[in-house]
Amino acid sequence: MTQTPVHVALIAEPSAAHVELYLYSLARCEGVAKISVAGETGLDPRQLKESLGERFEQAVFYRSHADLLQKNAPDFALVTLEAHQSPQVLHEVLQAGCHVLAEKPACIRAEDFQPLVTLAASKNRHLMLSLAGRVAPPVLKAKELVEQGYLGKLYGIDVHFLADQSRLKSPEYQQSWFSFQDKAGGGHLIWLGIHFLDLIQFVTGQKIRKVAGFTENVGGTPLDVEDAVALSLRLDSGTVGTLHCGYYLDRGYQNQVRIWGSRGWLRFDRVSEAPLECYSTSPGAPSGLQRFSYSVPAETGYRPWVQAAIDAVRGLRPPPISGSEGLQVLKTVFACYRACDTGVSQAVE
Repeated sequence: MTQTPVHVALIAEPSAAHVELYLYSLARCEGVAKISVAGETGLDPRQLKESLGERFEQAVFYRSHADLLQKNAPDFALVTLEAHQSPQVLHEVLQAGCHVLAEKPACIRAEDFQPLVTLAASKNRHLMLSLAGRVAPPVLKAKELVEQGYLGKLYGIDVHFLADQSRLKSPEYQQSWFSFQDKAGGGHLIWLGIHFLDLIQFVTGQKIRKVAGFTENVGGTPLDVEDAVALSLRLDSGTVGTLHCGYYLDRGYQNQVRIWGSRGWLRFDRVSEAPLECYSTSPGAPSGLQRFSYSVPAETGYRPWVQAAIDAVRGLRPPPISGSEGLQVLKTVFACYRACDTGVSQAVE
């Protein structure tokens, strides 16, 4: 690892998610010596210039990731591809000795991500699944309060996250890879719910060990994947929880995270600027209801996430997520799908 600025590449395709956000983030992150872009981005020259800003003139563009790796392999690659196409490219990038930030879910089976974690470890490289909610201010504050014992022994957790149904009614979306099981691996759960399965484990410091639940297409749109998920969860210590997520709204998002313990509770909304609220009877804790305000990053949630990954590659701080943590949340997602498909609760390894 090096504390000097690094060569960062974006490997993408026109149908990939968050291409513009990754370029925007790279243009504004510290510690970037050079930017390369491999593959078609789906953005026109004007959009590329707007996203990359002052770094556009110095950026180098390659026809494909293979061309990039052969001519000038980067120190760090951001890879955003259709999920079913990701594992092979990720293997090639890691084999070339690059650190990697992979857009989730990066696979359609956990078994396809497992060897990538092993390869990254053998190469002493970071493999980071892009679960940017980990650096959201209320998430970090909630984790801090739990770790400091403000809630005592954790009893239960309840999470819901709702997005818009409108996108599912678009013919373009219905024909995209997001709408097909064999290309995306699933629907709402693997695309958005995954953030909150990871949040539950990240904030509590526990792994989800058993899952049960239901997935449905409640909106009746012609998709091959679910638009609604209701799950029950059990964590390491016996803490129980629920996750309810779906595409229900006409626009925007709704979110609530609530955690209860033997000495108090907390609640927050990850998508708004509402203060996190906490009540604790723990010795030394302030009395009464406490509110912790924070500001949502002015640019995007992805810039601080990409910055955290670049800092890790430079050796300035630990990675925001490890390869094994990414694998664990993927195992949890697919255990949830098995539970929903079979009607039988599933253990998570």
